[in-house]
Amino acid sequence: MTEVKEIDRQSFHLGVWKKLLPFLRPYRARLAFLLTAQLVCAGISISYPLFQRYAITHFIEQQNLSTLTPFCILYLLVIILECTLVVLFCRAAISIEMYLGRDLKQKTFVHLQTLSFSYYNVTPVGYMLARTMSDTNRIGGLIGWGLQDMLWCLAYVLGTFVSMLFLNWQLALLIMIVVPVIAVLTVYFQRKILNLNRKIRKLNSTMTGVFNEGITGARTSKTLVIEDKNAEEFSGVAHDMYKSSVHATALNAVYIPIIVTCSSLAVAVVLTKGGSMVTFGSMDYGTLSVFFTYALTIFEPIQQLARIIADVISMQANIERVTDMLETKPTIVDTPEVIEKYGDTFSPKRENWEPIKGDITFDDVTFKYPDGEEYILEHFNLHIKAGTTVAIVGETGAGKSTLVNIACRFFEPTSGRVLIDGKDYKERSQLWLHSNLGYVLQNPHLFSGTIRENIRYGRLDATEEEIEAAAKIVSAHDLILSMENGYDSDVGESGDRLSTGEKQLISFARAVLADPRIFVLDEATSSIDTKTEQLIQDAISHLLKNRTSFLIAHRLSTIRKADLILVVRDGKIVEQGTHEELLQQKGYYNTLYRNQFAREMSERTLAE
Repeated sequence: MTEVKEIDRQSFHLGVWKKLLPFLRPYRARLAFLLTAQLVCAGISISYPLFQRYAITHFIEQQNLSTLTPFCILYLLVIILECTLVVLFCRAAISIEMYLGRDLKQKTFVHLQTLSFSYYNVTPVGYMLARTMSDTNRIGGLIGWGLQDMLWCLAYVLGTFVSMLFLNWQLALLIMIVVPVIAVLTVYFQRKILNLNRKIRKLNSTMTGVFNEGITGARTSKTLVIEDKNAEEFSGVAHDMYKSSVHATALNAVYIPIIVTCSSLAVAVVLTKGGSMVTFGSMDYGTLSVFFTYALTIFEPIQQLARIIADVISMQANIERVTDMLETKPTIVDTPEVIEKYGDTFSPKRENWEPIKGDITFDDVTFKYPDGEEYILEHFNLHIKAGTTVAIVGETGAGKSTLVNIACRFFEPTSGRVLIDGKDYKERSQLWLHSNLGYVLQNPHLFSGTIRENIRYGRLDATEEEIEAAAKIVSAHDLILSMENGYDSDVGESGDRLSTGEKQLISFARAVLADPRIFVLDEATSSIDTKTEQLIQDAISHLLKNRTSFLIAHRLSTIRKADLILVVRDGKIVEQGTHEELLQQKGYYNTLYRNQFAREMSERTLAE
């Protein structure tokens, strides 16, 4: 498995944020309203101490109540305006958070459907899941709420400074001396706390993984008697997380009292200097109350602003991880001409699809994997007539699946051509070919739901009779009826309520229902007991008639009747022919067959 690049930018990078513009464009009106609402709300918050100053000056000091009624009406209107804006703001912010998260999830999921087989071959499932779910959630949350809060804090801090300078620039400058100290301390502590929180998140992911392996692999752990090792590993990760969490809490415990002390110092400056100015008549009580209120409230927005900026910088990694995945190009793509005629994955033009017979030709094919250095095939030529059964044998890791992957266009030749019914398959759509494939894997995947639903995935418009007929062909019908709810039995997540053999039988029935022209059985009977395997051998022989088929198997007894056997060794096809021809050659296949035959006979003897 390849290592996936992780991104952790430490500074603001505008180019990363520009990648979000296509997703934000549909909501630009909501965003404009949010920005406007935050500026207005910041202005209202700045105005409240000014209302207070007017009331003290006119109603208390001057004892002039002539403007009390209009003052109260205006004050009430401002409160109503603020409350209305807050309600509308919250609704708009929630909608942006939800819609943006939804759009990103849909875009990433749909894009993943278009990527080639090779991407899934090297990319961890957890990586794709984290990008599609948690990263998109965080982006939606910060765009919907964080950036708007940052604008409010910035507008409030700047507006407050301007208001103080306008009222009394000397006292304003004294308070502003404390601000750089607060800013420096906030940046220092927030960076330390942010790094620790990142470490805690990583440790939490590690601990979750260790816990998951310990639980899902409990049976294996007990048979290997490694419970103490598992406990020691989990305890070590938990201890590291404990230390990091305590460290982060300790930093907060130091940071918060320091900020409170600085805020108190600013208030003390206001009371000392401002009180002196009031005493000597250079400032009125109303203005002093404004400075006192501003001194109490200005430092919290500064702290919040520093925290949001840290979050914004940190979130760049989330944006880049999501956009990098969206910018990943499939290694196999149809040409514009092919898409125009045959359609694409989501808009197929099935009416233009030619019927497929299953004649396959490898024409001077040379191939190596995109991340490989050695050629697996070199100038390989092979003609497989429609209806031919081709078996591919070799030791584990020999490269048996490579030829099938090329034939199925999961990978394309490095050079040369693959012809389907005499035409280069690059001149037809991928979906045209894949819709005519039946693929039964060694470890089949079942979707959550019932057995009936899983079989019907082979053909969504299949009738109940056709579903049961497909199950009967692979000898799964009686097995299914023996279950508590029959065809309505729940298979569980990934089919975990069924044995591997039962999952394979259902996967087999699903492929049968699809009625493909090209069939691939990839170790499809390796996890089925000998008795069950014997029951479906005749069904397989009947099923493969008039279909081009590829059999990949460890058990050589399952491929003796194949029309052509390809022997793979070290990624190369070293022998080919029928079963009898290869035995007569007394080469590598003969050795494989003799060893495997002796092993299977021993297994049957032990089973009896």
